[in-house]
Amino acid sequence: MKKLIGAALLASAAALAAPAFAALANGAKAPEFAAKGMLNGKEFTFKLSDALKKGPVVAFFFPAAYTAGCTAEAKAFSDAAEQFTAAGATLVGLTGGARLADGTMASADVSLARLEEFSKEHCRDKFAVAAVSAETVKAYDVSLNEQRPDWSNRTSYVIAPDGKILLSHTDMGALSHIEKTLEAVKAYKTAHANHH
Repeated sequence: MKKLIGAALLASAAALAAPAFAALANGAKAPEFAAKGMLNGKEFTFKLSDALKKGPVVAFFFPAAYTAGCTAEAKAFSDAAEQFTAAGATLVGLTGGARLADGTMASADVSLARLEEFSKEHCRDKFAVAAVSAETVKAYDVSLNEQRPDWSNRTSYVIAPDGKILLSHTDMGALSHIEKTLEAVKAYKTAHANHH
């Protein structure tokens, strides 16, 4: 019993010591979600389970379209998009918000038209970008902050075809996401190729 209490105290202390950005752990099952998005200027619905049938999915959450860091990240992912495709991965950008043309911020549900522009201009139609619900942001534990709980922070997940998370990476700096997710996808491809 003492060991159990000690373990519980240790676990709660570790939870308190965890960083503010607590994303889902490697090996956890990725929650299913569907989100309206844009690809090649056309609206469609991205569904995780459908995308996983084709191979691993790189799902990168970003706070808002048309903000400096998110624009830089989208451009960098589009520059590397062919490498992700060559490694057999589906790339999708996910956001809970967007900066509107007048500079105000809007939640994802009112900014699909803005995502259409963002997908053409910054994703260069190399991958889909979708507006996720507050429920998806919560399920993936990527809430930006208490003021904007329905907006996502900058977290990338690499999800294996079996739905398990291979990589969870949170960094408000944009560029580390491309390198880390590409490494994880290539490692998965190499390991998978060695099993056949």
